[in-house]
Amino acid sequence: MINILLSGVSGAMGGTLQQIIAANPDTQVVAGFDQQTNTSLPFPVYTDLAACTEAIDVIIDFSHFAAFPKIFGFAKSNKIPIVIATTGLSADDLAAIEAGSQEFPVFKTANLSLGINLIAKMLTEMVAKLESGFDIEIIEKHHNKKIDAPSGTALLLADAINAGLESKKDYCFGRYGRDAKRTENELGIHAIRGGTIPGEHSVIFAGNDEIIEVNHMALSKKVFAEGAVKAAQYLVGKAPGLYDMAMVVND
Repeated sequence: MINILLSGVSGAMGGTLQQIIAANPDTQVVAGFDQQTNTSLPFPVYTDLAACTEAIDVIIDFSHFAAFPKIFGFAKSNKIPIVIATTGLSADDLAAIEAGSQEFPVFKTANLSLGINLIAKMLTEMVAKLESGFDIEIIEKHHNKKIDAPSGTALLLADAINAGLESKKDYCFGRYGRDAKRTENELGIHAIRGGTIPGEHSVIFAGNDEIIEVNHMALSKKVFAEGAVKAAQYLVGKAPGLYDMAMVVND
C-alpha cells in the first residue's frame, strides 16, 4: 500500500484525487496539507507540515503556487518523493526543483494526461516535415478560475514543437495593435478563459490551402487525477532524479 500526503487537499482537484486514490486498491491518503484546517476528512489535514507524523511514501501536490515552497521544503527535508502538479511556479521554484532532484525523486510535468504527453511526443516527431510552408499556432482554453496564462500545457506543446524544428520559433503570447502582422519565426500561443472548461488545447499548422489541427480535450479533472496517481506509483522507489510524464508514457 502506498501512503500519500495530498497537498491542496481541500481544493477541487484535491476532492477528485481523493476519489481516484480511494478507488485504487494500492493507494491511500494518510494526510493532507492545506492553508486552512479541514476536520471533515477521514485523515488529518495539516496547515503546518512540521506537525505531520504519518509515514509518507509520496506527496502529490496540487496546491496554489504560493504554497509550493513549504511543501517542497518538507519533501526535500524528509527525502519524500513528490509529484508536482502545481502550475505557475516561479524561476526560483524551478531552480529549487532542479537542485532538489539531485537529492530525492521529483516528478515534474506540465500536464498529467496520458493523451497530452503522447501528442507532445508526436509533435516533436512530425514538425520537421511541416517546418517549411506552415505557420504554427497554439490555442488553449480553460475555466475562468485558472490563474496562470498561458497554461503550462501550452508551453509543454510549444517546447515539444521547438524540439523537433531545425530553426527554433519565438513564442508570441497573443497579438494586439495596428502593426501586429505575423512574423515568419513566430509560434503564437493564445489563452482563453471561461466557464468550467477543464482544459482544451489545439495546435494548428496553417499552410497554403491546407490546415492540419491536433486537438486534445479534457472532459473532466479525473484525467489529471488518474495521471497523478500513476505518477505517484511510478515514482515510489525511484533513485534521486527529475522525472516526468514522458517517462511514464515510454515505460
